[in-house]
Amino acid sequence: MKKLYDWLDNRTGIRDHIRETLFENVPGGSRWRYVWGSTLTFALMIQFITGIFLWMGYSPSGQTAWESVHYINNHMTGGHFLRGLHHWTAQVMTVLLVLHLMQVVIDGAYRAPREVNFWFGVILLKLTLALSLTGYLLPWDQKGFWATKVATDILGGTPLVGEYLKTLVLGGSDYGHHTLTRFFALHAGILPISVIALTAGHIYLFRRHGIHPKKPLKGPDEFFWPEQVLKDAVACLAVLVTVLVLHFSFNGAHLDAPADPSTNYPARPDWYFLFLFQFLKYFPGHWEILGAIVLPGIAMTLVFLMPIIGKSEKGHKFNVGLLFGILVFAAVLTYAAVNADKNNESLQASKAQAEREATLVKKMAANGIPPEGALALLQGPKLFAAHCASCHTYGGEDGLGGKVDKPSAPDLKGFASREYLTELLHPERYGSEKFFGNTAHIKKSKMLGFLEDEFEFIEESEMDQLVKAISAEAKLPSQVNLDKSDKSDIEAGHELFEEIGCVDCHALGGWNADDYSAPDLTGYGSREWMMGIVHNPEHERFYGSKNDRMPAFGRDEKLTRKQIERIVDWLRGE
Repeated sequence: MKKLYDWLDNRTGIRDHIRETLFENVPGGSRWRYVWGSTLTFALMIQFITGIFLWMGYSPSGQTAWESVHYINNHMTGGHFLRGLHHWTAQVMTVLLVLHLMQVVIDGAYRAPREVNFWFGVILLKLTLALSLTGYLLPWDQKGFWATKVATDILGGTPLVGEYLKTLVLGGSDYGHHTLTRFFALHAGILPISVIALTAGHIYLFRRHGIHPKKPLKGPDEFFWPEQVLKDAVACLAVLVTVLVLHFSFNGAHLDAPADPSTNYPARPDWYFLFLFQFLKYFPGHWEILGAIVLPGIAMTLVFLMPIIGKSEKGHKFNVGLLFGILVFAAVLTYAAVNADKNNESLQASKAQAEREATLVKKMAANGIPPEGALALLQGPKLFAAHCASCHTYGGEDGLGGKVDKPSAPDLKGFASREYLTELLHPERYGSEKFFGNTAHIKKSKMLGFLEDEFEFIEESEMDQLVKAISAEAKLPSQVNLDKSDKSDIEAGHELFEEIGCVDCHALGGWNADDYSAPDLTGYGSREWMMGIVHNPEHERFYGSKNDRMPAFGRDEKLTRKQIERIVDWLRGE
């Protein structure tokens, strides 16, 4: 190894570089207050490493971004951990940047000859926030989409060039594929390259000028190795532990439902921009530019001018006071924003609904995502909640996890399945609230009377065969194999349909095809049958003139054929 090291040193001079780094003089000895630069470099390395691996599984487009992040989270080896590490390190980096800035300003390490290095640091702070902002959109989920929309709307308010800049960033007049590709190019290309270049310059200037000691000195000078290296290593370990604790405490990085521009989502920026969000509330209408551009611009200009302002002792004290004033002001506004949201019942209800949608779509995506994207998975339950849940329920809820106060029509979860029919055809359940108990049909129901009269005389095995026969009409994807294996029972069930008198009212297959007074059960629960009854329940094939309030969604053009397909496919589990 020594020969290899000597060979390498002979060609690169690595030995002198390492010695220069490790044995740099630390005036007054090692101190914990000097660790923040190293922790930031460490956090930056975590971001680059995890970001490269996440890049391998990510696909930036409107139909694949959310889907690829879902794949990373649930199928890519180590993906959930990598994404959580990347997300929470970004959050911690914001805190580390503020701590590092505080240490530099308090210690006066921004004064001559370190002005340029300070400006590099301020620009790095802005770039890091830009990385967070651009990364927020990349999952293309509701939270990232709407939070970024707030930020770009603020950008659009910039005098003279606002609309041009907004169009440039979005890649058009509205959010879409080009928005994602541009944000991804910024997040994974332009901004990281800029950060690397500025970090290299920052470190070079730091090495050139050395550590600015905090006076009074606490002791004799020391080399960087080993005391300061140890302190830096412990601090970096603490950062890693903090990130891991956050990751496991919050189960990684959250993924909301796919972005849907047509919905009303409770848009909020991430926590480190909440103060600005709250600040803008005090500048309504045409005054918004003052809170969004002018005043923040003045504050950042003053921060940038700190090396010039701080030449005198009074100027230095002004800088320290200004920094603490900004931080306290931001903290107060952040608290006000959180408190206002906490007491906003409408907002909390919207957030709860958004969380239910996120849970639902991820559960549905586990069974496969259609070519048109994951957003299509939610269209069925959303349409059901909007048009059907005023009467029907789905598992006792509105399809999106919300409660339905007084359902007045059957619960449709598992419709036409064997389990559903077994419960429906029990006399004590048929007239319950879950099925027809709250409908007009129950008042003089021949079906309920039939079940009460005949149920006890039907053998359990016969009822099982009857259920299998009727359910097989639906051709449910979840029962394909069962229907194939139970072919004989299904045939026997068809015979029982005639023997026990079901044909007196209903049709099924060839039975009673021309003379029925209740819904035709041929194809019952199939895609075609369900689309038909949603299109027009008053058709003679279904309820005819006996229809109880159900709208003819297709006939009366309340829903398009595509929308009806969405609802039906969701109910059938397709």
